[in-house]
Amino acid sequence: MAGAAPALQVRRRRWRRVAAQWPTILLLGVLWMLLWGTIAWGTFVSGALLGVVVVTVLPLPPVGVRGAFRPWPVTVLVARFGADLVVASFQVAWTALRPGPQPRGGVVAVPLRPAPDVLFTMTAELSSLVPGSLVVEVDDEAAVLYVHVLDLAGSGGPDAVRAQTLRLEERVLRAFASRADLTRAGLPASRTATAMPPELARARTERAQAPGVGEIEHRGGDGKHPRAEDRP
Repeated sequence: MAGAAPALQVRRRRWRRVAAQWPTILLLGVLWMLLWGTIAWGTFVSGALLGVVVVTVLPLPPVGVRGAFRPWPVTVLVARFGADLVVASFQVAWTALRPGPQPRGGVVAVPLRPAPDVLFTMTAELSSLVPGSLVVEVDDEAAVLYVHVLDLAGSGGPDAVRAQTLRLEERVLRAFASRADLTRAGLPASRTATAMPPELARARTERAQAPGVGEIEHRGGDGKHPRAEDRP
């Protein structure tokens, strides 16, 4: 009986650790859905159960990432992402089947807002899961995503691609970022005033105009990429 007490205490500490990491488990469930490309409760539950196994068998030290889980913004994020998947699928199918010249693709640099690494990664993953777009390179130090677009003109041009990616990032931050991170990213708690602070907007503009951070275009056809050139 004397040896049973320490074992019971170990089990209790393990369950307390699992209960304290419920945001991580929920996030792992969401990431599991993103990896499978399926928005379904069964996929989320299986990912959450896998997250319980991960935090129980392979416990990691806390990384100090503050976050939140806001049900309504999460619902908006999932619903809008599902709609984007449907619309983009039809657009890619039409691009592949329509007669005429081959569409002109390109790589667009998208400077993002300052955010925790996990939310930066989530934005990149969601951008890559939408048909017709793929994140080909990430500059985590400058918070820049390089997004390849199948049909640059059909997507509205580089500015439209940047605006769409920034709106996706805003939905991710409003769903999971802490209030302090929202303030640092220039996103007020209320959506009535979403203007970015002047200093943050100026910093993003300087990053977008820096050498190597711009629109990089290429024409398809022979499978080869000509020399990339930065365009203002």
